[in-house]
Amino acid sequence: MTEELNENAGAPEGDTNAQFALQRIYLKDLSFETPMGAEAFQRELKPKIGQELSTKVNPLDDAHFEVVLTLTITVKNGEDTIYLVEVHQAGIFLVKGLEKSQMTQVINVLCPSTLYPYAREVVDNVVIKGSFPALMLPPVNFEALFVQAMAEAKAKKDQNTSEVAH
Repeated sequence: MTEELNENAGAPEGDTNAQFALQRIYLKDLSFETPMGAEAFQRELKPKIGQELSTKVNPLDDAHFEVVLTLTITVKNGEDTIYLVEVHQAGIFLVKGLEKSQMTQVINVLCPSTLYPYAREVVDNVVIKGSFPALMLPPVNFEALFVQAMAEAKAKKDQNTSEVAH
């Protein structure tokens, strides 16, 4: 008995052209600052780590998108900044043949999830080169962040709609 595999099995009827492919990953921008200078190595520090994440999407054409994940790490000792790292990890992705809601989810979940390990590695490497202990950042659940952002946007829209109705 032979079975034929259909690459589009489970895809909606007529949805035979759905495609997602990573075209390129690259480091778009990198900044590392040590405002305390040598003083950071001469006193006992109790660092507190702050992390900010954001993404930006630039359509290149109908099917290609540049997604830029910005990761900012600020390490402070009280009010003094020990070091600051900002990484703009970018990728070019082919995304086509999806419904708008599917495309939004792919671009905001799958693309940043693909880029994040590269950004983590850059942060770890540059921190070590700055003569600080390695900083291995925890994984991020981009799907949960996306669901949360969508719920907040819906709540805000509902609130604005109810305010207009009054």
